[in-house]
Amino acid sequence: MKTSRRSFLKELSILSTAPFILPSRVWSAETKPNDRVVMGFIGMGKQSRGLLEAFLHRRNCQVVAVCDVDTTRRTAARDRVDKFYTDRRKTGAPECKAYNDFRELIARDDINAVCIATPDHWHAIPTIAALRTGKDVYCEKPLTHNIHESIAVMDAVKVNNRVLQNGSMQRSMEEFRVACELVRNGAIGKIDRVECSFGPPGIPCDLPEEPLEPGLDWDMWVGPAPMRPYNSVLSPRGMHDHFPDWRAYKEFGGGAVCDWGAHHLDIAQWGLGTDDSGPVEIHPPSDPRAKEGAVLHYDNGVRVIHRQGFGVHFFGNDGEIKVNRGQFEFWRDGKKIAGFANREDGGSLESTILRVKKDFLENAEIRLYESRDHIWNFMDCVRSRAKPITDEEIGGRSAICCHLLNQAYYNHEVIKWNPKQMCFAHDSGKPEWLTRDYRAPWNV
Repeated sequence: MKTSRRSFLKELSILSTAPFILPSRVWSAETKPNDRVVMGFIGMGKQSRGLLEAFLHRRNCQVVAVCDVDTTRRTAARDRVDKFYTDRRKTGAPECKAYNDFRELIARDDINAVCIATPDHWHAIPTIAALRTGKDVYCEKPLTHNIHESIAVMDAVKVNNRVLQNGSMQRSMEEFRVACELVRNGAIGKIDRVECSFGPPGIPCDLPEEPLEPGLDWDMWVGPAPMRPYNSVLSPRGMHDHFPDWRAYKEFGGGAVCDWGAHHLDIAQWGLGTDDSGPVEIHPPSDPRAKEGAVLHYDNGVRVIHRQGFGVHFFGNDGEIKVNRGQFEFWRDGKKIAGFANREDGGSLESTILRVKKDFLENAEIRLYESRDHIWNFMDCVRSRAKPITDEEIGGRSAICCHLLNQAYYNHEVIKWNPKQMCFAHDSGKPEWLTRDYRAPWNV
């Protein structure tokens, strides 16, 4: 692009959803001459450390840059990459650069794709910036912090003709695919409801101020969210080995509704065949103090209920299917046909799934997208330009389900939703429920 690096970085400071036209040379350079995808990583906390290891071990990937607002995490990630390539000289050069500001990483024209594993309130802005500069994106779930951002990301992928994979990796786990194939092929009859088990909605952040040690760019960590004093619950310093509780607070995440809910509601959408649609009404629980019990209503009468139980639980008029990570049960007419929930059941998850596939899905009419590895699927699609298993619409609409559920809890009103237009139905909802107030200079 015919612009200086400084002016380019300035333009990235404030994002809008206006179309961004890429020069023709970007389209003509889908892959590097050595057929390796050159990657940068934004957000180097606990989740990203696992992702970094996975991408490093892909022979068709070269990691050249990392970014984090915490000096310790940023440096540790750079050193990890350099050590990996030092130990394996034939796979790449130990020349990883570390950045505090994601805009500097995105401005590099030698990077093909980025992996984004920041807190939720930072997902959309770097994702859209990367898409507009011709980069493909792997972004952790939930795809966005609010409904407006989901729509903006979906639009940006389409306008810029990029590949986006959302990190809802349960779609790349066989037990979830088989469960959804059984449901979609009528193995338990007509579906009445789906119960999804996860924790409470987000809450306002009221953490007390703590001393801010050197080495963390707190202003950049807060970014588009309302400024507040530092607290280590939000961003623990250094190389901690837990998932920080910024997720619990609505300014930065969406509680467990947007954490585990993003996984399980995504599977509910897959099993119901509503990846291109969504609920039409969202009902809060009768008790305004309740932290579960909200219901997504679909236009065919199916209800998706937030309730503690067995991961994702499909109820049909002929049986039930329960699925969670490493667990699977198939019931017909009150009798367990197959199942593995723990070692006491005998056998293994693999043998259970294999038998169910042979007995009930061998001649199935509906076959779902099969991915055996979420990251491999993304890398394959970067090369082929095909849609990955959790593309922008799937990730965006699953995130919208989470956000709608949260809004029902936050406002304790029945919400009528138009999934086709992705907007509130007439005389329902409020515009501010779709978005948030962005702290300058950030915007979507």
